[in-house]
Amino acid sequence: MKRSAWIGILVMGLVPSAHAADAPARAVPLIVPAPQTMPEGPLGEAVRQGLSIVNATKAALPDNVGNGLNCSSCHLNGGTVANAAPFVGLWGVFPEYFARSGRVETLADRVNDCFARSMNGKPIAVDGDPMRAVLAYVAWLSTGVPTGASVEGRGFAAIASPARAPDAGRGAQLYAQRCASCHGQDGGGLKTGDGSYVMPPLWGPQSFNDGAGMSRPSVAAAFIRTKMPLGRGGSLDEQDAWDLAAFVTSMPRPAYAGSAKDYPRGGRPAR
Repeated sequence: MKRSAWIGILVMGLVPSAHAADAPARAVPLIVPAPQTMPEGPLGEAVRQGLSIVNATKAALPDNVGNGLNCSSCHLNGGTVANAAPFVGLWGVFPEYFARSGRVETLADRVNDCFARSMNGKPIAVDGDPMRAVLAYVAWLSTGVPTGASVEGRGFAAIASPARAPDAGRGAQLYAQRCASCHGQDGGGLKTGDGSYVMPPLWGPQSFNDGAGMSRPSVAAAFIRTKMPLGRGGSLDEQDAWDLAAFVTSMPRPAYAGSAKDYPRGGRPAR
């Protein structure tokens, strides 16, 4: 794609539809662009740098990541998997109101929210090269998605309320049977020889903090139900997912200092 066309995409993506606040976004198919469609030149270099940051965030930005996670720990396969918080299509749905902060947020705001919560770290400079690279990668992934439209499988899949109260004790048993081989009996993840994590820690000091979306049982249950165990998503039923989520989210993890300021206009989820 010519650079001029890409500049057009990047500029147009910043302008919300005149009716974006009034009409619900229509869902369109999630289509991941082919790697060979990455642009050439400096823009393509930025897209590739963004992909590298997403897949190896701790290595790329050690001063901003306070735990052992990468963006791809939750945004699977570089943010390209439906119902695993894909990045595809996100370029055209921001700015967007976010109840947790009680304000309209830009895409850069959301990226830095993940650094502060899921990464238990520090925001990256909005005008720095790493942020520009991540945004360029999201913009490229969003090629062909109309501005204001959400892709099918955006965010995490909805999960029905549990038939009975989630049982963390049963969840601990399920964890030992179905999850510990990858994430460790102590939830500390699986490390490689160089100290990086091939499987992310689910609790403890190297995991996401209690302000992250994944610390909410409903979010964790939805992710577990559709995507875990890795490669066998859907093999656990909904009650299994709720019980596992109850166990994992009950375990100790870092505290997020700003939690008291969340949902200033109300709307805090029950779970």
